[in-house]
Amino acid sequence: MADNDIPTENGANGAGENGEMESVPFMIGAQYIKDFSFENPRGIETLSSIQQNPDVNVDVSTNARAIGEEGMFEVLLFIRAEAQVDDSPVFIVELTYGGVVQVTGVPEEEVKPIVLIEGPRHLFPFARSIVSNAVRDGGFPPLLINPIDFGTLFVQQHVDSEGSDI
Repeated sequence: MADNDIPTENGANGAGENGEMESVPFMIGAQYIKDFSFENPRGIETLSSIQQNPDVNVDVSTNARAIGEEGMFEVLLFIRAEAQVDDSPVFIVELTYGGVVQVTGVPEEEVKPIVLIEGPRHLFPFARSIVSNAVRDGGFPPLLINPIDFGTLFVQQHVDSEGSDI
């Protein structure tokens, strides 16, 4: 069974034996770019003079807040990547990618980890693609961000702190 498969006693469509729909504990209702920026501070100078691969620093963080009705959350995935050659900026890309997630039928103490681990995990491939394409469209080789362990990131950012509004 894959990580993201949700074991159920029902058929594949979520319908029980009598055809009634069962609720899924985690669903993504919408995804969107909340904020986005790409900068090539030195313009054509950078594109024509790069002789070596730039050093790229990528920072990723997450946040979430409750919205609307019970069990609905806005999850935000922040990605910032800065490339430098000899301490001069080559490009800077910043993305805030959001999603609306719904969590139902789970104990209250499990909601925060589900929202802040599973939400970003499902949003990440789309955000990664946006960053990669923007860097490529900016005239550079695509930036391929390695997969991220959102469980570890959750512990670093949110477990002993109040880093989210849920």
